[in-house]
Amino acid sequence: MITRNRLQYCMIFASALALMACGGTKTGDTSTPLSAAAPSTATGAATTTSAPAPGRQVVVVELHTEETGNFFKPNKVEVHQGDVIRFTLVTGVHNVHFLPDSNPARSGLPPASDLLQLPGQTLDIPVTMPKGHYYFQCDPHAALGMRGHLEVED
Repeated sequence: MITRNRLQYCMIFASALALMACGGTKTGDTSTPLSAAAPSTATGAATTTSAPAPGRQVVVVELHTEETGNFFKPNKVEVHQGDVIRFTLVTGVHNVHFLPDSNPARSGLPPASDLLQLPGQTLDIPVTMPKGHYYFQCDPHAALGMRGHLEVED
């Protein structure tokens, strides 16, 4: 039979474990909270960095979750072959997926990315696709309108 004191001790111990597992911080704690730490790989997805081809650029697309919804900023991007598209997580949990169904007769599509989960985490996609129009989305938020349009120029 469990006594009342033993039950209270177990509840306190379980609460403390839960707080530690969630990354709670104490008042006055000067350590860096997890959300402000350097980008890491919570799901094994590495923050990637690629250099653009000589004379080309890195084009940044931010991934957001706000009160108004989930979105790419900008959601229409024009790039050139040799550029690098850097998808950068600002808020929320998102991925980037160039669906074959949405890009019929297109080859060389990048694979669906892992979920980006930590602010500042990035995914670089070198632009190697042929000239044309491409569509991408965040799989968890596609039904909510989180889609983007990419135009690749020569």
